[in-house]
Amino acid sequence: MPVTITAPRLLTGRLDHAPGWVRLNGGTVVTAGPGAPPEPADLELPTGVLAPGLVDAQLNGAFGVDVAGAEEDAWAAMLRRLPTTGVTAVVPTVITAPLPALLADLHRSRRVRARLAAERGLARALPLHVEGPFLAERRRGAHPLEHLIDPTPAAVDALLAAGADGALGYLTLAPERAGALAAVRRLVEAGVSVSVGHSDADQATVHAAADAGATLVTHLFNAQRPLGHRDPGVVGAALVDDRLTCGLIVDGDHVLPAAVRVAFSCKPEQIMLVTDAMAALGMPPGRYLLGGREVVVRAGGPPRLPDGTLAGAAGRLDDAIGLTVAAGVGLQQAVEAATRVPADALRQSHLGRLEPGCAADLVWLAADGDHPLRARATWIGGVVAHDDGLPVAAPPTPVKER
Repeated sequence: MPVTITAPRLLTGRLDHAPGWVRLNGGTVVTAGPGAPPEPADLELPTGVLAPGLVDAQLNGAFGVDVAGAEEDAWAAMLRRLPTTGVTAVVPTVITAPLPALLADLHRSRRVRARLAAERGLARALPLHVEGPFLAERRRGAHPLEHLIDPTPAAVDALLAAGADGALGYLTLAPERAGALAAVRRLVEAGVSVSVGHSDADQATVHAAADAGATLVTHLFNAQRPLGHRDPGVVGAALVDDRLTCGLIVDGDHVLPAAVRVAFSCKPEQIMLVTDAMAALGMPPGRYLLGGREVVVRAGGPPRLPDGTLAGAAGRLDDAIGLTVAAGVGLQQAVEAATRVPADALRQSHLGRLEPGCAADLVWLAADGDHPLRARATWIGGVVAHDDGLPVAAPPTPVKER
């Protein structure tokens, strides 16, 4: 049954309508436009902005669930609650571990995603992101040193075999490791995207990785060789290479506002907001797991290993949009960085936009207490998956008797 929704402001992924409307039918977008709709609205949002559902391209866990080793019930519990943050599609992520454990995670993710695909109300689980184990020791962050290895042909082939049939979406590696550029080419030929991250590479090596087919950068600024005026490093190369889309963690801890503005100024169409969240997202302070390792979360602070090393994050993606706007980035650009840009970077062009034929995944962002932009309602495939104050649907137009 077709449904028309109006809002004071509608962001389609490319266009900004104030006001605007969108029409949904059968789980897809039929059309959208500015002003008043051609037919009476079924739902009129009184405030805020209606946008495509948020796409989180890097999530290690949430709501007490660590993706590494998680089984079907845990995945379902996490995916069921993610729409409360506006997320309608997510890339589950596993970090460095012994290679057999990573292979097991890939096999498990294929099985779990197939079983949960038809369940309503769950965020869409996209192919897995494997972050490691081919990372630089010096820039490893919370990744365990003892499990870092070079990307040998045997190791890469093992990951590709376990990640066949689309189970492996992208892999993060340090391109300066022995055999890494050959690994990039092998992965890309097999249909797997490659991201530069946890790397101490110089500018030339990052460009060489892009020459080999790398298209992403994992959490820009964090755990990578920084920008220097005589040594541009990973950050400098990432900001000037138009072939690379950069993930950015905007949670108030990982990247400060000035750096957020620099990133968006350099790459206005190629910054994607990611949470890099771990199991502590949506949970109280305490102890949680990241890749099986214990992480401590104290009130008001980010997740850290017992030695103080940052270990993932615990921020929400809707809050990241608000913090990005507070840093001086326009709302349309900030929303697109959490919708269309990651969808395109992940080769999921049916997501992240409200255009004819695209998935009817939407989020209503509006003020909620101290938060200027929070997910007040979320739709997945045209069905409400989260409702925190939707107005009562408009009554049907009465039919006059003849």
